[in-house]
Amino acid sequence: MRPTVATAEESYCDSSALRALYLHDPRTRAMVAWRATLRGAVPITKFVSAELTNAIALAEFRGDIDASQHEAVRAHFRDDLSNGRLVITDLLWRAALDRTAELSRTHTAKLGTRALDVLHVASALELGARTFVTYDTRQAALAKAVGLKTLAP
Repeated sequence: MRPTVATAEESYCDSSALRALYLHDPRTRAMVAWRATLRGAVPITKFVSAELTNAIALAEFRGDIDASQHEAVRAHFRDDLSNGRLVITDLLWRAALDRTAELSRTHTAKLGTRALDVLHVASALELGARTFVTYDTRQAALAKAVGLKTLAP
């Protein structure tokens, strides 16, 4: 009997998780190992792409990387997009924002989630993800509350 292989399409990775693929930190090894277990391209939204782009620039601002490392990390990200390891996925933003408002009304007072964190979870739901990959504890709590499996590799 063959083991079941997870597909990347079943997962939603927020920028805190994807950051570990590009900006090396203690989580990088585990995130790379998890990614290696998946088949297919990891879907990301334009929002995740923008947040990851900002995280890379912020790392330079904070002195975690220099300008040449910044460009190398951005090149790695572009390479993953052009070679199909990541794919920009269309999202119906009106539906995602409506879902964000609904989740905020029903969960934020209990969980203390920020609007952009709720938008990530709403996006995952709108895309039909089953697993929510994040290192953000409040996002993970919300994802669990709405029935998503959570993972912090």
